[in-house]
Amino acid sequence: MHLQELDAHRRVIRTRSGEISIEARTTQRRCIALDLPLHGQTPVTAEQALSVAAMASALDDFCDALGLATIDLVANDTGGAIAQIFAARNPQRLATLTLTNCDTSENLPPDAFKPVVELAIAGTLAPTSVALLKDLSAARDVAFGTAYEHPERVDPEVVRAYLEPCFGTLERARQFERLLIALDPGDLKAVEPQLRTLTVPTLVVWGTGDVNFDVSWAYWLQDTIPGVTRVVTVDGARLFFPEERAAELVAPLEQHWASVPASLSSTSPDRRGA
Repeated sequence: MHLQELDAHRRVIRTRSGEISIEARTTQRRCIALDLPLHGQTPVTAEQALSVAAMASALDDFCDALGLATIDLVANDTGGAIAQIFAARNPQRLATLTLTNCDTSENLPPDAFKPVVELAIAGTLAPTSVALLKDLSAARDVAFGTAYEHPERVDPEVVRAYLEPCFGTLERARQFERLLIALDPGDLKAVEPQLRTLTVPTLVVWGTGDVNFDVSWAYWLQDTIPGVTRVVTVDGARLFFPEERAAELVAPLEQHWASVPASLSSTSPDRRGA
């Protein structure tokens, strides 16, 4: 992540679900990265719904606000759960779907992450996290020790960019507790029937070293979504492997996009968004 480059291309879009911060990520395609609530520079209001189902609705609003008709959607972690709900509800909006290590079916939240959710329920996560953020090295090890293959290589300013939106103030941290408490596997189970009929070309790329998202969930997606064309595993990679192993993600992505019939997709910057 190059923070100065991201900030140079950052915009804020007003949607029915509130303001959403985005970045333009490349000049080769129209590629847009949106910040979820309490991530990057997307704010949250006290009354805003923060379930993954609600955030899937916000993604729909986001596409409307930008006039995106047919998109390639790429998602991981909690974003993968949001993407599954969005895809189940809006298959007509997708040219392709790509899922990397993410919450899936009953694995929301993952067992390894449930102690953090329990701290949020108890109301102790917020003050502890705000205090921890004063020591970026300690915050990095606690927050990303199991998510990165090499957390010691992460720039402290990247750590700050990830964590300040969630824990920069006690107020934000309380909102983040609310987001964690809202994680409900029922939101994914509710759209499973639609996932079982989803024929959108879908690529699954999975790091095998992830303690939160076992590789068996990649094959659950393959067995569940008829549109899955390929499962690519990346040996030893973890949750944030797209950042650490970009080349191993980009190659199957390009092959995936190239395989989509021209009638479904176009490389024109006027039609592509993700």
